[in-house]
Amino acid sequence: MKLQELAPAEGSTQARKRIGRGHGSGWGKTAGKGHKGQKARAGRGMRPGFEGGQMPLQRRVPKRGFHNIFADEMAMINVSALECFEDGAIVDIAALKEARLVRKNAGAIKVLGNGQLTKKITVKASGFSKSAQEKIEAAGGKAEVI
Repeated sequence: MKLQELAPAEGSTQARKRIGRGHGSGWGKTAGKGHKGQKARAGRGMRPGFEGGQMPLQRRVPKRGFHNIFADEMAMINVSALECFEDGAIVDIAALKEARLVRKNAGAIKVLGNGQLTKKITVKASGFSKSAQEKIEAAGGKAEVI
């Protein structure tokens, strides 16, 4: 195979639709925009959720409860996920982020008790469920609340 012989797979590419280039193209005259109206105009910017002046759905639906925008998002992780660390390792937020077990923007970690743990590790987290703490200590590790 030579570099000049490389070609995309059959049917994977399509020619660009050149609108407004005359009747012969099939996309002449109104160029696929129909006749008049807001959507036919140049620069037809309508923000997402705009319903032509009618009260939009996101404002019609009743709002309930309270959401604290300043609260730290707590990432949940199960005991079974900690099995990937070596024996005697110290597992904290940085180690969990490096192992890609939690997202990079996670501010706090809570360890839940689903699964089994066989390795003796020290886990430093914001919180532990009762069963998670028991399983970590039963394996010979330590559960430290930070």
